[in-house]
Amino acid sequence: MYMILGSHAHVPSGADEKEYEFVYEKKMRPFITNLYRYSKIKAVLHYSGVLLYWVERTHPELFMLIEDMVTRKQAEILSGGFYEPMFPLIPLQDRIGQMELLTTYLRKHFGKRPAGCWISGMAWEQNLVSSLSASDMSYTFLSQDQFAQAGIQAEELFFPCISEDQGKLIIIFPVSLSMEKELTEKSFSQVFIEFSKKTEENYGYLPDRVISVFPENVSSAEEESPDTAWNRFLEEISLSENLIETVLPLKIIKSRKTFKKLSFPNSTSLDNFFSPRRYIIDYCEANGIYSKMIFTSVLINQIKGDKSRKQNAREELWKAQDHSLFTSGKWQHRSELRKEAYSSLIRAEKLSREKGKFISSLIQYDFDFDGKTEYLFQDTIMNCYIQTKGAGIFELDYIPKDWNYLDCSSAVLQGNVNDSRKISFADSILPAEIKMTGFEKDFPKNARLCFNEEYQALEQNKKGKSCFFLPSSDTNIEFASIEITKCYMLKKDILSVSYNLKNTGKESQAFNFVTEIDFSFAGIGDEYTRFYTIENNEKDIHVDKQMYNTDNLKILDVKNEVQIMLRSEKQFSGNLLHVCREGHYQTTGIIPFFSITLESAKTWTNEFTVKFSH
Repeated sequence: MYMILGSHAHVPSGADEKEYEFVYEKKMRPFITNLYRYSKIKAVLHYSGVLLYWVERTHPELFMLIEDMVTRKQAEILSGGFYEPMFPLIPLQDRIGQMELLTTYLRKHFGKRPAGCWISGMAWEQNLVSSLSASDMSYTFLSQDQFAQAGIQAEELFFPCISEDQGKLIIIFPVSLSMEKELTEKSFSQVFIEFSKKTEENYGYLPDRVISVFPENVSSAEEESPDTAWNRFLEEISLSENLIETVLPLKIIKSRKTFKKLSFPNSTSLDNFFSPRRYIIDYCEANGIYSKMIFTSVLINQIKGDKSRKQNAREELWKAQDHSLFTSGKWQHRSELRKEAYSSLIRAEKLSREKGKFISSLIQYDFDFDGKTEYLFQDTIMNCYIQTKGAGIFELDYIPKDWNYLDCSSAVLQGNVNDSRKISFADSILPAEIKMTGFEKDFPKNARLCFNEEYQALEQNKKGKSCFFLPSSDTNIEFASIEITKCYMLKKDILSVSYNLKNTGKESQAFNFVTEIDFSFAGIGDEYTRFYTIENNEKDIHVDKQMYNTDNLKILDVKNEVQIMLRSEKQFSGNLLHVCREGHYQTTGIIPFFSITLESAKTWTNEFTVKFSH
């Protein structure tokens, strides 16, 4: 049997220094330093450009070992996307650009241009073949399960195949994820002796079988160091020459005369092999970044005559394409990774704007590809994106600090009602008997959840005004006689939101009007944010949870050194609530309460202003 032994590691952009050090000490260094001692054992190495760049700056001695192994033909380095992107979701030019960036980096540091590549999460669409071929890649890897999905029988799951798109070809090696799991529980010898017996009993002798494994770790005793475990693992391989031979992929390609031709369905090795496009449908957080990425790509493509600025903008865009942002599980709720992605996208957008020629605008555009128009304010200081559902803000960028203050994986109240994108200025009408002190994190059954309703778009002034209307209803919903007109205005660093509520019914209506205003910061606590109300004598009063009879709130974003002033024309009382998911901070909700009684045909008005400064 032949074995392709591989090592793969990546740390997403936005992770802290401790994560890089952990991956280096537990996965990368132990494998490479022990492999170096066993010169007859061959391996393929794939480490993302993000991780390699960090290693270059902090542990350059490891580069010398890798370079030596490449020179003596013990190791092949795999290319891929520099920022470990979700390849199927990014434009063709970004696929090629990211691979060329990493390929150039590897050739410069290790003296040889890679012939093969790694696909993040083994996320596959058939048109990737032509993209990989355009980047001069000869081979890549998918899981055995993806081979089975393509119609390969069990006895053929240990042979590479060839795949085609647009007349371009690539060799694909099957990776045994099940064997990788076994190697974490049993010794190398035990796993391969059992495997050899089982396959020969079931299928007879199959010459030239190729087993590809990229184990993250191997079987070890309790509290045993990774170095000791990897050394024992490699020692067992060196003593198993009569059973298995480690080879490099290029040798297999050159020695085989024919390959079975396969076409693979859209899939990924993660989460039941769903297409990665399922993630941007199922997860509003992933779809938000994807939509912003595509929109920013369009802006970058409009840059003319300045190749340097265009390339710098594109590299910022690439940083936001990390595959971890488009997979479910532990990554989805890590707000620091999403925030880093949005920061990169905002920097890319800034670079797309020609200095001295940018004009503030209001664009009507289907931003998230749902068939409905969104309304995008773009200014030199802020971006403010509004949707018709709830007539709420779903993105609020403070451009001087490259920060999206509405990167919300969930919101205080909306998270208990639906899983769609969370918005700021999310309106609801509650029964008059509901008290502020008893209203937390849920809605009574007899509330009207206006943020779930479609508002009609009214006046749209390109100079900075956008108005929406929620009509009264004849249906049997609570507070159906109340209609709402809601207008947004953006002028540089000030956002104004005005309300006009009218009772169209014949009877008087008493109710509480609530609008949830969310901001997403770096975390909870005074080291991240501080909240104050201001008395008439201008003395700051620290707010921890509840506010009473105030018309303003001062927010200090400590990390970004930004001050946000939220003012209301009318006084309100309200709550200040924080949201975490899976132990990760997501957003802070400001919940103003207004107790209102409206006679028939009467109106109630109010205006909020939000001012940013730094």
